Amino acid sequence: MDLVVRNARLRGESGTKDIAVRDGLVAAIGERLAVQAGREIDAGGNLASAPFIDPHLHLDAALSVGDPRYNESGTLLEGIAIWGERRPSLQKNEVLRNAREAVLWEVANGVQFIRTHADTTDSALVTVEALVELREEMKDVAEIQVVAFPQDGVFTFPEGEANLRRALDMGCDCVGAIPHIEFTREDGVRSVELAFELAEQYGRPVDIHCDETGDDQSRFVEVMAKLAIATGMGSAVTASHTTAMHNYNNDYALKLMGIFRRAKMNFITAPFDNSVLQNRTDGYPRRRGHTRVDELDAAGVNVSIGHDSIMDPWYPMGRGSMLAAANLLMHTAHMSGREQISRLFDMITDNSAVTMGVRDRYGV
Repeated sequence: MDLVVRNARLRGESGTKDIAVRDGLVAAIGERLAVQAGREIDAGGNLASAPFIDPHLHLDAALSVGDPRYNESGTLLEGIAIWGERRPSLQKNEVLRNAREAVLWEVANGVQFIRTHADTTDSALVTVEALVELREEMKDVAEIQVVAFPQDGVFTFPEGEANLRRALDMGCDCVGAIPHIEFTREDGVRSVELAFELAEQYGRPVDIHCDETGDDQSRFVEVMAKLAIATGMGSAVTASHTTAMHNYNNDYALKLMGIFRRAKMNFITAPFDNSVLQNRTDGYPRRRGHTRVDELDAAGVNVSIGHDSIMDPWYPMGRGSMLAAANLLMHTAHMSGREQISRLFDMITDNSAVTMGVRDRYGV
């Protein structure tokens, strides 16, 4: 064996176990394994877990906070505006350098799987080229998936759809959209439909920034659910953010839960960004910005946690810790019960493995 971790505690099991590793894979688990290894670690009765997973990150903007200016309003829209000001001057080497550093931060915090979004708004597709290259460069450090993400919308400028298709041709792993940023409800619906059309055409999953607003009339997630059912794509469909759902009336939200469960789709919440960016127009009382995490989870819907930003125009802090993200959500979502805390841990491990489509090769 190459490595044996002794006296480790595993989730859902009593006592401690030894874990033997050969060629980077778990070869045996048992009590007091009679094996020798080149290296041994005494876990001292502490928890041994599969790696953390970050299913929602923006590596193209990582570590760019303050360039060209700071987001003083703290809103999503000012963050998008600042990123739009920076975008024309983006250089591939700079994006690569910052993204590489951010990945190393996450890996140092126990993350091994990352899904990042790459902006397709600029026709040069600098961020797409950089992050697809980074995926290959760092494949022995972390497994990275790249989402073709139209930050400014698909139908808000003439090249939007063509850029999205080109990004997929360049090797992006997932199809994205951002319907609440489109000019009209009709364009938003069409952008979701286009994402599903491209997903079927290219054989890729769908991961859409959906209803990331405090507007309770933003209801594109129902369109996603309908298409997830109609196409049978199920767990290959992910709705990220859905913060508007926090503000939906309860009767409508209750109806949605059953539809989501039938659709077998995934949801990602981003505690750092959602708590900072959302409901900025509220006076008092101030609504919390996250989606209905506890209700979705209780309804049997797969929910994951994403870090989202690391020191960028939307969120000026962050160090790539999924434990810190789960800790924040415990507070803001009132999920402090013992079983709820366990579910939060699932949201940065097993649930996220389902979201990223790696569950068949994930775990201890």
